Amino acid sequence: MTKPSTSQAGSRLTQIGPALLGASSFACADVLSKVALNDGADALTISAVRAVLGLAMLFAWLRLAPPSGAFSPRAKWISLGLGVLFAGNVFLLFKSFETVEVPIAILTYFVYPLLTGLAAAASGLETITWRGAAAAIVAFLGLALMIGVHPTTLAAAGILAALGAALCRVVVLLATRALLSGADALRITWYALLSSTAVFIFAALVTANWQPPATASGWLALVVLSLAVTTGLLGVFASTGRIGPFRTALFMNLEPLLTAIGSALFLAQVLTPLQALGGGVMLAALVMFQLRR
Repeated sequence: MTKPSTSQAGSRLTQIGPALLGASSFACADVLSKVALNDGADALTISAVRAVLGLAMLFAWLRLAPPSGAFSPRAKWISLGLGVLFAGNVFLLFKSFETVEVPIAILTYFVYPLLTGLAAAASGLETITWRGAAAAIVAFLGLALMIGVHPTTLAAAGILAALGAALCRVVVLLATRALLSGADALRITWYALLSSTAVFIFAALVTANWQPPATASGWLALVVLSLAVTTGLLGVFASTGRIGPFRTALFMNLEPLLTAIGSALFLAQVLTPLQALGGGVMLAALVMFQLRR
């Protein structure tokens, strides 16, 4: 009896392991980005360094495990265009980390699955049941409760940046679904990273902006967060192949929870009881929305 149980447990872990790796890697990157920011780096420099290192890692991965099948010139140009939006997504998320606590920023950003589902329904890409609509309303109420107890004007800029990042993410997801259905996800990511890296380098050169971390520990955080983001992307790709995109998306809801735990342990950023309640309501409603829509 023990051997089958152990074997089944190992099989389940093999199936969900990449999704857990993806969520935990992204949460690690969220926390480490604040470490780099606290050490004197700014959002543009972090975005540029992360992009260059991430692109190098993905290039190495593609050399080791090249994808099979054709990838049309049309798909390539669309992916390059999506990279510009992806650059906005990344930069605005780091800007939100500059001005508000990381758990608040990432929970606000995680409104994007709701916005994506609602926008897809409005555009006719999919339908939403009344249960899904009710879950969306509850999720927005949870978000309002969470950010409503954060009174500073500085926080407003961070919240808006997180919402802007979420909107960029929504457009990327909808465009990918509408224009790149069936295309290889890894190569979409490669071309998107290629153009987004070019955007960050161009922006840094035009603005003469170079504000790296001041200490070795800050640089270590920046390098590790770059590795973590790429590891997270690869985990998501592997998980999508093993358990499908829907279940992968459900597991990715662990990212805000793990980010909140990591922020409390390493950044001393602890949510107030009302913020925790609002965030918990939002995440629970988000899961229900994904299950019921």
